[in-house]
Amino acid sequence: MSSVSSHVLDATTGRPAAGVHLTLSRLDDDGAFTVVHSGITDADGRVGGWNTGPGLHRLRFDTGDWFADRGTDTFYPEVEIVFTADDGHHHVPLLLSPFAYSTYRGS
Repeated sequence: MSSVSSHVLDATTGRPAAGVHLTLSRLDDDGAFTVVHSGITDADGRVGGWNTGPGLHRLRFDTGDWFADRGTDTFYPEVEIVFTADDGHHHVPLLLSPFAYSTYRGS
């Protein structure tokens, strides 16, 4: 069994990005991504503990809506991170600003 978590930080303020909608999808046998979990980051910008199987996954963050709620335009209306999960835990942080983002495999 695999599990996935994420932590979203607003790089412009240095604070957690609370209220970001995101979905976790897994590639199925038909070659299509199927949503297996969805949620909203908490006050600390975190979401997770989502159990899933191994394989190719996609995390989709609704960054456009999050920035719009704060009266800010963004170049990236959504961020998609595709990664391969094996057995074990996978933490996928997202550092976010209106015109840039970065991610890495966390611990």
